[in-house]
Amino acid sequence: MGMPCPNCGSRTHIPKPEASPWRGILIACSIVMAVVVALAIGALVSGQFHYPDTVTGAMVAARFGHTATPLPNGVVLLTGGKAGSGPLASAELFNPTDGKLHATGSMATARTGHTATLLADGEVLIAGGQDGSGGPVLSAELYNPNTGTFDGTRSLKTARSGHSATLLPDGRVLMAGGQGTSGTLATAELYDPRTGQFEVTGSMTYPRAGHTATLLADGRVLIAGGMSNPAAIAGAELYDPATGTFAATGSMGAARTGHTATLLGDGRVLITGGGGVAFASSQATAELYDPATGTFAATGTMKGARESHTATLLKDGRVLIAGGTSNAVDLATAELYDPAAGTFAPTGPLTRAVDSQTATLLTDGRVLIAGGRAGEAVPTAALYDPKTGSFTEIRP
Repeated sequence: MGMPCPNCGSRTHIPKPEASPWRGILIACSIVMAVVVALAIGALVSGQFHYPDTVTGAMVAARFGHTATPLPNGVVLLTGGKAGSGPLASAELFNPTDGKLHATGSMATARTGHTATLLADGEVLIAGGQDGSGGPVLSAELYNPNTGTFDGTRSLKTARSGHSATLLPDGRVLMAGGQGTSGTLATAELYDPRTGQFEVTGSMTYPRAGHTATLLADGRVLIAGGMSNPAAIAGAELYDPATGTFAATGSMGAARTGHTATLLGDGRVLITGGGGVAFASSQATAELYDPATGTFAATGTMKGARESHTATLLKDGRVLIAGGTSNAVDLATAELYDPAAGTFAPTGPLTRAVDSQTATLLTDGRVLIAGGRAGEAVPTAALYDPKTGSFTEIRP
C-alpha cells in the first residue's frame, strides 16, 4: 500500500512528489527551441534569413556594395563596401592557392558604391563612392599589389558614387555618371595613369546612376539603363574614345536599374533582370545588344525575376547568373545562360540567399562569390565550379 501520507496518515492517499527545480527550465527551453525552429523554417520558405551579428565567415569583414578585382597573379582584391552603420576602409585578398581570404592594407577613405579598375601596370584605381555621411566622395587612390598598400592619386573632377568605370584600350579609365552632391550626373571624366590626373570628357546624353558600362570589341563603351531622379530608364548610349563624345543608341525593351551587362564571345552584350520603372517589381526578362545594328532584342527569359544579382562570363561562353533579390526577397537561386541556344537553365543553388554580392572569374574557371547582403552584410564567400554546377562555401 505504500508509505502513509505525512499530512493525513492515509495509506490510500499518495503524496504528490516535490516538483523538480529543473522542470520549469526544461519547459522554457523547449518552448524557445520550438520558436527558433519555426522561425527558421519560415525564413527558408520565404527565401530570406537574417544572420545575427555573431555570424562567422571566411571573409575578414562582412561587406556589401564592395568591389572585387582580379589581379594579374590570380589573387582577387576586395575593397570597401558597407557593414553595420557605415562604409568600410578595409580591404582583403582571396588567394586561390590556399583558398582563403587574408587582410591587406586599408584605404585612406572608407567608401561604398565606388569603382575599382585594374590598370595596365597591375595597380588598381579606386575612385569615388559614398562616405559615412552619405555624400559622394571626390578622392581616388591606387592599390599597389607589390606592397599591399593604398597610395593617393589626384582627385576626381566631380565627386560621384554609383558611377561606372571602364578601362579603355589606350589605358585610360572612363568615369561616367553617378550621384553627385546635387543630383544624378551626366558628366564624365578620364583618368590617365601616365599623369595620375582626371580630365573632363564629353557628357552623357542623359544623367544616370546605377547603370552598366561595357567595353565593346571596337573600343566603344555601351552605357545602358540606370536611374535618374529617381525612376529607372531604358535608354542607352555609346562613348567613342576617339572623339570623346557620347551618342544615343537603341533603347532597351524595358527600363532597368540593378541589372547586369555581360560582353559575350560573339561581341553582343547580354542584359539581365533589374528593377522596373519605379522600382515596383524585379524583372525576369533579358535582352541582347548588337553593336552591328545598335539595337536591343529580347532573348530567353530567366527562371526567376531578380535585381542586384551578378552575371559572370564563364570560360565555356555561358553566363552564370547568381543571387540577387526579387521584390525584396533575397535569392539563393542561380542559372546559366547559353548564348548558342538563347536560353536559361537552373544551376546551383548558392550556399545562402544573398544580394549585392560580387562574382569574380578565377584563372582556373571557378567563380568566387564574396560578401553581399542578407538583411545585413554577411562575411561569407563561396566558389562555383562549372564542372559540377555547384557552390561550395569557403570555411574560415
